[in-house]
Amino acid sequence: MILGVGTDLANIERIQAVLDRHGDRFRNRVFTEREQAKANRRKDEAGTYAKRWAAKEACSKALGTGLRMGISWKDMAVSNLRTGQPVMTLTGWAKTRLDDMTPPGHEAIVHVSLTDDHPWAQAFVVIEARPLP
Repeated sequence: MILGVGTDLANIERIQAVLDRHGDRFRNRVFTEREQAKANRRKDEAGTYAKRWAAKEACSKALGTGLRMGISWKDMAVSNLRTGQPVMTLTGWAKTRLDDMTPPGHEAIVHVSLTDDHPWAQAFVVIEARPLP
């Protein structure tokens, strides 16, 4: 059962401009230490941040809230499995919202897909409720 779907598009050049203007203040407000470490290792730092920005926006939409109602940017974090597959981890109010929307007897699974084609980064988030065994 699908609980929510969200998509978002981010302009990589706009994210680069924000990084140039606000630097660590922006990084620290929006991205976890793990996300920052990932971006720092990448040649296209702004593209890495833009994909994660888009994923956070898409996740907030899939949760049915947008970025309001107490969700913090850092409550939604993108990391990667060893295979490179992106995964979304929710904490804080985002996790509480996810738990509240998950029907009894189900577990919530957050699927995330990221792509970029300069100057655009795009993310899709689908929240699935799977019956517990």
